[in-house]
Amino acid sequence: MEDNGLDERKTKILNAIIKNYLETGEPVGSRTISKYTDLNLSSATIRNEMSDLEELGYILQPHTSAGRIPSDKGYRFYVDHLMEEKDKEVADMKAFVIEHTEKMDQVLQQVAKLLAVNTNYATMITSPQTHHSKVKFLQLSNVDEHNILVVVVLEGNLVKNKIIPVDEPIDNEQMLKLNMLLNTNLTGFSMEEINIGTIALLKEKAGIHSKLIGSVLDAVAEAINEGEDLEIYTSGATNILKYPELSDSGNASELLNAFEEKDQLVSLVTENLAEDEEQTGIQVYIGNEAPIQTMKDCSVVTATYELGEGVKGTIGIIGPKRMDYENVMSNLKNLKAQLDGILDRRKK
Repeated sequence: MEDNGLDERKTKILNAIIKNYLETGEPVGSRTISKYTDLNLSSATIRNEMSDLEELGYILQPHTSAGRIPSDKGYRFYVDHLMEEKDKEVADMKAFVIEHTEKMDQVLQQVAKLLAVNTNYATMITSPQTHHSKVKFLQLSNVDEHNILVVVVLEGNLVKNKIIPVDEPIDNEQMLKLNMLLNTNLTGFSMEEINIGTIALLKEKAGIHSKLIGSVLDAVAEAINEGEDLEIYTSGATNILKYPELSDSGNASELLNAFEEKDQLVSLVTENLAEDEEQTGIQVYIGNEAPIQTMKDCSVVTATYELGEGVKGTIGIIGPKRMDYENVMSNLKNLKAQLDGILDRRKK
């Protein structure tokens, strides 16, 4: 970016003028700025700085007012710096997520808060779930004479364990052969792709252990289908009350309740992931299009994030129909870009 000739003090004053003007729509005077910033400057000093900013073309003085408003140049400066700040926030968020993957709940709560602050709407984000996971690795091992442990590793490095009872002990050589047989035939496949032919072949090759193969396949199916508890993190629900068309209706308490109880949000998540099977990206539901009746007066914008192959979650922003779609989509795209593929990137 070119050198704009603004020191830190002028930059802070310009930002304060612009933020104040964006909020009120009224020209901004030096007294307002002295209250608005942490600069502890006298009104006289602020007036001098404002005169300089006006000479430099960042602010204008409407003829009828003592206050100033931003010029196009001032807006451009603000937007460019805002983008720099947002890029830094996003980079910080990415570093935070990578560092704290094991503290996912804390991360997701922070993501929801960041989105609520950036958009001024209500937000939600779900914990990542495994979808159509493929088997990455299988291991059978003896626990004792009557039980074996099945360890199923799914894509996304999710590990599931299951104890299976056996009629008679299995020696180490037989166990090695069973492990090779299972991994050769099941690795890289999802449950949908393990067909009857594969199962018959496995059972035939396992000979006397064909019953065990059936139990192992049941354990694999259970591991794949056993979704972790779906957690939904929300933030900014009361932002909805800032919009008269939502706060005036009897619907407001129902809307807030939907965020409190979260049950209804599950249908939004399910719908989003189902739609997103076909196309990856951002879904927009306007009014009655939303799968939740209490949101019939709202617009809901959702995106699917994918931490690693098959490990997906949903981000959603809920606001009035007159929401700032551009800002909402920009926030979602940014966040999606940061979250997508984190597990894959960490392995490298």
